[in-house]
Amino acid sequence: MVRPEVLDTMSFGNARGRDLKELIVKPKRRKYSKKNNPAVELMERVRQDKRHHDPQRSHYYRYDKYEKTVLALNDFDVGLVQKNGKVGKQFDFLANFIDTAAWTGKTILDVALKEKVSTVVSGSKFPHAVEVVRGLRSNGLDEGFNQQNIRQIFEDLLQEVDLYGNDIALMQNRFVSPLSAIADDFYRYEISDTLLVGGEKCVELTFSPHNPESFSFNGKLYIPVNDSVRYVKRVTMRVPKAINLNYVDNIFISQNFIKDSTGNTHKTLDDLCLEMQFLPGTPKLYGSRQVRYSGFSYVPAEDLGNVTAGGGREILLASAENESEDFWKESRLIPLSSAESNMGEMMFMLRKKPLLYWTEKVLKVFVNGYVTTGNPSKFDIGPVNTFISHNTAEGMRFRVGCVTTPALSPHIFGRGYVAYGLKDKKIKYSGELEYSFIPKTYTSREFPVNSIRATYQYDKDQLGQHYLFTNSDNVFLSLKRMSSDLITYRRLAKLEYNLELRNNLSIGVELRHETQEATEWIPFMRADGVYDRNFKQAALRLALRYAPGEKFVQAVTSRKPINLDAPVFMLTHEFGPRGLFGADFTLNKTELSIQKRFWFSAFGYADIILKGGIIWSKVQFPALLWQNANISYTIQPESYTLLNPMEFAMDKFASLDLTYFMNGLIFNRIPLIKKLKLREVFTFKGFAGSLSKKNNPEYNDDLYRFPHASGNVAMGRTPYMEIGAGIDNILTILRVDYIWRLTYRDMPGIDKRGLRISLHFSF
Repeated sequence: MVRPEVLDTMSFGNARGRDLKELIVKPKRRKYSKKNNPAVELMERVRQDKRHHDPQRSHYYRYDKYEKTVLALNDFDVGLVQKNGKVGKQFDFLANFIDTAAWTGKTILDVALKEKVSTVVSGSKFPHAVEVVRGLRSNGLDEGFNQQNIRQIFEDLLQEVDLYGNDIALMQNRFVSPLSAIADDFYRYEISDTLLVGGEKCVELTFSPHNPESFSFNGKLYIPVNDSVRYVKRVTMRVPKAINLNYVDNIFISQNFIKDSTGNTHKTLDDLCLEMQFLPGTPKLYGSRQVRYSGFSYVPAEDLGNVTAGGGREILLASAENESEDFWKESRLIPLSSAESNMGEMMFMLRKKPLLYWTEKVLKVFVNGYVTTGNPSKFDIGPVNTFISHNTAEGMRFRVGCVTTPALSPHIFGRGYVAYGLKDKKIKYSGELEYSFIPKTYTSREFPVNSIRATYQYDKDQLGQHYLFTNSDNVFLSLKRMSSDLITYRRLAKLEYNLELRNNLSIGVELRHETQEATEWIPFMRADGVYDRNFKQAALRLALRYAPGEKFVQAVTSRKPINLDAPVFMLTHEFGPRGLFGADFTLNKTELSIQKRFWFSAFGYADIILKGGIIWSKVQFPALLWQNANISYTIQPESYTLLNPMEFAMDKFASLDLTYFMNGLIFNRIPLIKKLKLREVFTFKGFAGSLSKKNNPEYNDDLYRFPHASGNVAMGRTPYMEIGAGIDNILTILRVDYIWRLTYRDMPGIDKRGLRISLHFSF
């Protein structure tokens, strides 16, 4: 009998003296019902018992953890490499480092190995769990890159699986857990067998999703029969073959649990394996994360008391990356294979080959955006995407920049650039000198920052077009939907101190002075017709930022969040009295922003950004709260696609930015469309604001008139709003949105609708 379990099809062959065609037997689909289903009732009991037997509910709880992560080339055939002429013969030695995947039995070539030994402390007395990392080591192809970034990416993609949570975070997506509160409506449950697991009689409970294209699992739960506590002793599961998940062919998960004398349950094993391929014809990849847990205790450890008081979610001990081989032999709960043990030797031989050397060079430019000048590099040249660009005011713009690295000095850093526009024939430049009180490994901006920085800059200032997550002279922003020469030239000097704490609270204090120079496009004209060449403003700025649990990738000059799950709170206030360093007016401004990603389990997720600001003083129009207009054809966050630069003048505003990714919720149910693995995305952006009389030039003769070219108008009671509907995951990397402007559609020179595109890499 074939049971309708997790298999989609079963194939049988028979060859006894005659040739028979393959016979495919498909399991008959039974009518499924949740009502009076003993499997559903058992699952509900498991959920209830977990709430009462969770060790995290204890006042204090700690355990030790060993984690091993391996990245390898999957289905590796050294013979094919050797056949690749003279180049292939250079890599004959790889045959000595072949390994076998424990999960699949396939031949693999390990290319990266990471190990971590830590102690996790949690309980009701802590606001969150704290992981104290005692040992950390890495070996492999990624050694030439920022190891902190690599580790953050690995740990985010291959997170520990919380079986009892509503959602399982994996590959930057949310999968519905078989023990989720909504799991009864999402999965089919059946009791399929009774068998011994670790010498204990257990019920084998099989589960599979109603919709195999959704973010879900097929698998089996093993639940002890004779125990008063209904808990999962073992689980094995995998993602469905039809799942709308990019690049991933298979994900396997296995976990083991035990129960202690108090009745609490502890996870002892958490293994994950994945097989993936980014593009057809490219190497297949194999990844595994194996975690072992031990030393469960409810007694506080004396040596961890002061360490965990720091406030961070992860604390890296100073000796963690320099532990001896004896430490690893004693702490390693999973033995290394022969290939894993000899990876250092393999990498030494590989790095002698010119092919790998130049491949690493190109990858570093692609990843970091800078060209290195040595090994180690003391000066990096870039960013490469700003070498050449175009805008209406400057025409073709050429720029070259340079930053120093910790290889020159781990405490003192410099950066700067020189740019020139063929049309305005002006030289622009910037110079920065920074002293870090903490020695750095990769870049001056790496977490945590504790530094003082001085900057002097002369460059164009595009009013109402301040891109927040890329350089304004990024070559990919050169193609625009409209010409815009609403720029001034700004001479900026600032001195700032930045401090980041381990709990992701950061404090910034900045003293700045700037001179705005008038241009033919933005003249500074008073009511009496007198033109000023420039005006000066100065202020002291205080910035507070709190992002608990935030994880990010550290670039040379900026950071990119790995995900937006962590809430981000940002409060800034600027104050500068008239006369401060020759300032022509008083600046008094407050701004607040809050952003967060909200997950809706199988129904996708939404990114929400709330902002507000107010200017308390009388200021000249360049200092007003101009909303950012995106005049490129690309999708840019925190900017408005169909808004013109300087369209609405405001000294107070409130805004909402909402993007909802449905993860194929609709397309997965359309027979032909679902094969394309397309995903839906919807956006809404809007703001409301006003301009008070004190900052309106019509009521103040000492304020500059708004430039005629801006087409600026006063905002009414109706908010500015635009909505969009788009298709994401086109060819796994493209997102295309169609945007509609909902309000102020009768304004001259505006776009009412438009198509926008961006690269959006996601799993």
